[in-house]
Amino acid sequence: MMEFTAEMIAGFLGGEIVGNKEAKVHTVSSIEEGKAGSLSYLTNPKYEAYIYTTGASVVLVNRTFEPAQPLSATLIKVDDAGACVLKLLEMYNAAKPRRSGISPLASVCAEAQVGEGCYIGDFAVIEADVKIGNGCQIYPQVYLGTGVSVGEGTILYPGVKVYEGCLIGRNCILHAGAVIGADGFGFMPNAAGGFDKIPQLGNVVIEDDVEIGANTCIDRAKTDSTVIRRGVKLDNLIQIGHNVQVGENTVSSAQTGIAGTSKVGSNCFLAGQVGIADHVNIGNNVKIGSKRTCPTGRSASATRRCPACSTTVRRRSSNGCPNSKNA
Repeated sequence: MMEFTAEMIAGFLGGEIVGNKEAKVHTVSSIEEGKAGSLSYLTNPKYEAYIYTTGASVVLVNRTFEPAQPLSATLIKVDDAGACVLKLLEMYNAAKPRRSGISPLASVCAEAQVGEGCYIGDFAVIEADVKIGNGCQIYPQVYLGTGVSVGEGTILYPGVKVYEGCLIGRNCILHAGAVIGADGFGFMPNAAGGFDKIPQLGNVVIEDDVEIGANTCIDRAKTDSTVIRRGVKLDNLIQIGHNVQVGENTVSSAQTGIAGTSKVGSNCFLAGQVGIADHVNIGNNVKIGSKRTCPTGRSASATRRCPACSTTVRRRSSNGCPNSKNA
């Protein structure tokens, strides 16, 4: 168990200690759930009442904070408590011991290439011609199909499935149950009244620094690639259709669905349960509010805010935002 003193934390953050410099912490908690041995923080004034009752041993506060009542916790005053919390969480996470080695219960094809310092857990399956970069963490029951490439430092949590030929960049995180490269949803009606399956021959390309939530699915392209650009962050339970492209640093909350061949620009924000139909183009820096839809034939790009749907849009053609009178 890692343990830090208030003096060590203040030194790391350039903070000022008010209280016991020897106070020790080994975990992080919210201020309302603080307990002995935890580090907490006050970043929102509406939670100030909790600082007087919290059981946390150490609390990070802004330098401007002055207590209105006596308190038992040691304070560390910093310029920006919110930014310092992030720094501490990153430090704490980096200090956690990393797993290493290949489990004897994993199935790793002799033709696969595994970099240095990797961890491959129980019952993981690594097929032929897979390339795994240095320092990757492949947790139990992960499946990597033939020809998959995983960049260095990437983490695949338990049960991630990556179908053949898909490419994952460096320093990505894929959470449990994510499925990358399943067939796109493509069928053609036939004369008998049924459907003929359209072969999906492309792949999925996930660039560097992408995080994908639990049970999110990204379908392979019919031809070419479904592309998730650098820095994209996808929440749990999202469906990305075949041949979709998602631009750099775009963020999407849970239960969003993007249908085939649509394009979402860079630095967009899609709130929960947004639905984007097929062949829609979304420009850069667009924000779409929760439970809103972008029908086929609509386009959006960032110049104006739509009050009806919290979407920033402008008219790019005669079909603007369906919810905005001024788009």
